[in-house]
Amino acid sequence: MKYILWLIRIIVGALFIFSGLIKANDPLGLSYKMNEFFDVWNMGFMVPYSLTLSVLMIGFEIIAGIGLLLGAAFRAFSFLLLLLTLFFTFLTAYVYLTDKIKECGCFGDCIKISNAETFWKDVVLTILVIILFAYRKKVQPLFSGKITFALMTLTVVFAFGTQWYTLNYLPYYDCLAYKKGANIWEKMQAPPGSTPDVYKTMMVYEKDGKQQEFDETNYPWQDTTWKFVDSKSTLVQKGNADPAIKDFVLNDYAGNDLTEGILKQPGYTFLLYIKDVKKASRENIERLQILVTSANQLNIPFYVLSSSAKSDADKFAAEYKLQGAQWLIIDGTVSKTAMRSNPGLMLLKEGTIQDKWSFKSYPKGMTLNGSSLTLQQ
Repeated sequence: MKYILWLIRIIVGALFIFSGLIKANDPLGLSYKMNEFFDVWNMGFMVPYSLTLSVLMIGFEIIAGIGLLLGAAFRAFSFLLLLLTLFFTFLTAYVYLTDKIKECGCFGDCIKISNAETFWKDVVLTILVIILFAYRKKVQPLFSGKITFALMTLTVVFAFGTQWYTLNYLPYYDCLAYKKGANIWEKMQAPPGSTPDVYKTMMVYEKDGKQQEFDETNYPWQDTTWKFVDSKSTLVQKGNADPAIKDFVLNDYAGNDLTEGILKQPGYTFLLYIKDVKKASRENIERLQILVTSANQLNIPFYVLSSSAKSDADKFAAEYKLQGAQWLIIDGTVSKTAMRSNPGLMLLKEGTIQDKWSFKSYPKGMTLNGSSLTLQQ
């Protein structure tokens, strides 16, 4: 039994560490996923606490995984892990059975697995944790108390320090479609050789108080005795034509769509994402002022993409001297997907993402030598 317990400890511990590390790369992503659950469950009052819960949950996964391998406070950790795995199993069962949420986000945005696979993974994990909990008294610490304490202290610092860094300086590895090297316009197009979804449309007409369904080949469009009531479209065959980037639309406040022109613009283009001007960080705002001024002098377009009302945007631009940039409207969900920072800066070259910076790390200035742009960090 000793070796079986060791094998289970390694499997469960490694899985929790791996899961925690993947999500520590993007704690905001997990908080957004939590908000989806809160919205479905009508628990909007929990939304302000989602990021705190995300950071604590990720930290606990890493700490508990290491604790499991070291045998540190095993009785406490085995009990807490049992509660956590039961909770995860409930969540994944809900996602799998109701289909109200597309993905549970158990491994963040870097590793996608189906809802069914996620649920059965958690079922197996729960069984393994139950075994560990049942035999918790047989597990002894791997090292002495001082060494175990030192290792667990380092783990705590690492678990939360990693998240602090990614929340302030963007994820270490960008798993989303807006990563460096991606051409946004190309990512908005259907993949080459893909097939679109196939729908069948049925139209309901009424005559003499009776309703009848027709398809597109036989509906009575010339017979005025039939009155159109409704139309219904059903998915016949699922295609694979979904582009990697959806709903990336840039409008000015007059409602004009400028998306294609901006993404196909020759040379360099700056996009400053400010999802919500009321919640945006003011840190290093003076660097943005320098960048906007320099961009104007070098004839490099500088756009501010915001989901805020025009009155709020104008007030922010005036207060922080960003009127030299053109302000555009972007969907809030798209904004937080493209940039995990509020604000956050993106540099494009003919629609291809060259670099991204959080509010902590804006460039200090720029020079243009021919067609080459040099940024001072």
